[in-house]
This record gives sequence, structure tokens and C-alpha cells, in this order.
Amino acid sequence: MTLLLACLLFLSGFASGAINAVAGGGTFITFGALTLAGIPPISANATSSIAQFPGYVTSTLAYWSDIRHMWRGALALCAVSAAGALVGAVILLALDNPSFKAMVPWLLIAATALFAAGPWLKPKPRAPGEEAKVGSLPGRIVQFCTAIYGGFFGAGMGVMMLATLGLTESGDYHRLNALKNMLAIVIAAVAIVVFVSGGVVAWLEVAFMVPGVALGGYAGVWAAKRVPQAIVRALVIAIGLFLAGYYFWVG
Repeated sequence: MTLLLACLLFLSGFASGAINAVAGGGTFITFGALTLAGIPPISANATSSIAQFPGYVTSTLAYWSDIRHMWRGALALCAVSAAGALVGAVILLALDNPSFKAMVPWLLIAATALFAAGPWLKPKPRAPGEEAKVGSLPGRIVQFCTAIYGGFFGAGMGVMMLATLGLTESGDYHRLNALKNMLAIVIAAVAIVVFVSGGVVAWLEVAFMVPGVALGGYAGVWAAKRVPQAIVRALVIAIGLFLAGYYFWVG
């Protein structure tokens, strides 16, 4: 690995962590950097999932007080999330790189559109102090489908989960966001186990990205107070469209 490539991976991790802290969508950065660096699409997707994992853990810990009030329903959703993620990750590994590469631009367009619609997909706030009752049967079914997507291709997963949880579960925005972060850990963890077992993770690239993600997440908290989210969201959307166009061009 060249010094230039190592710096690119570290900086992409930093940018991803910062963007996730401000507006979400950091997966576009890590996935794009890995593919532009010549990592095959399936390996890039798997490697990006591992690089993002520490951020899911820390954000969930920050919401632990909210999760404690709905842990029974959350565990039910965790179970279906694990099953869905397993299905999605196994489907991914069943494909070859050319097949997955042909799907990537369409997946990126869908994820970018979902990310762009994020501000309009947020759940409506509930009454102050209302307990979050989660784990309904419709919620489990929808979450299973969402987890299949998350195990297969992680970009846009968080926005999708927040939207579907807002439609199927009760609770205010922050409690549903806490639940979303917890379920993201489960989906990512299951997918990572499958990807590691399949031998598709680029570990050297992970080693350079993870410190960048950690530092970027810390810096993103500072930036979140100063940089308008609309600017960051526009940047993420532009990157998503650029990557989709790139894959259409090289495909």
C-alpha cells in the first residue's frame, strides 16, 4: 500500500465519521474511497461495514438511558434484524463481483434518494414523556425486510430504519433513533461475521480507516454545532450521485 492510498483511506474514514455525526450518510464516503482505490465492490461493501461499526456502538451507548425503557421490544426487533441481516449478507456473498457491480449504481441511486428524502421521513414527535412501545408484529416484519437490505448493502440503512420505525412503532424521535442505532449494531455485527467467514474483508484498509472514523466522529460533534446540516447533506447527495454515475460509466 502506498502512502498516498493510506492517507486517502484515513481521510475518507475521518470524513465518514464526521458526516455521520452531522447528518448521516458516511457510508457513501468509505465505500466510494475503497472502490476508487481498486477494492472489488463486494469486498469494499464488507470492509466499509466493519469500518463503520465502532460508530454504531458509541452512538448506541449514548442513548442507553432510552433503550433501558424499551428493552423487551428492542430485543424482539434485534432477533428479526439478525435474521434479516444474515439473509442479506449471504445473498451478497452468493453473487460474484461483476453481478454486484452491475447492481451498485442502482443501489446507490436508491440510497441517495432515500438520504435526500430523510428530512421528510423523520417520525413525528410523540407527546413528552410517552413510553416507547416497540416490537409490534408489523414492526418486526418491516424490520426484517429492512435488515435484509442492511446486510446486503449498508448505505442508507439508518435513514430507512428511522423511517420504517416511525411508521410501525411508538415513541418520540430520540427513542426511535436510539432503537435504530441499536439495531444497526446487530445488523452490522451479523453481516461482519458472514463477510469475515467469506474472506472478503480488506483488513489492511480497515486498519487505516477505523482511526479516521473515530477521530471524525469526535470532530463531527464539534462541526454539528457550526456547519449547517443542509450543506453536509448536499455534499453527501453529490457524492452518492457521483459514485452512481461512476459505476454506470465503468460498468
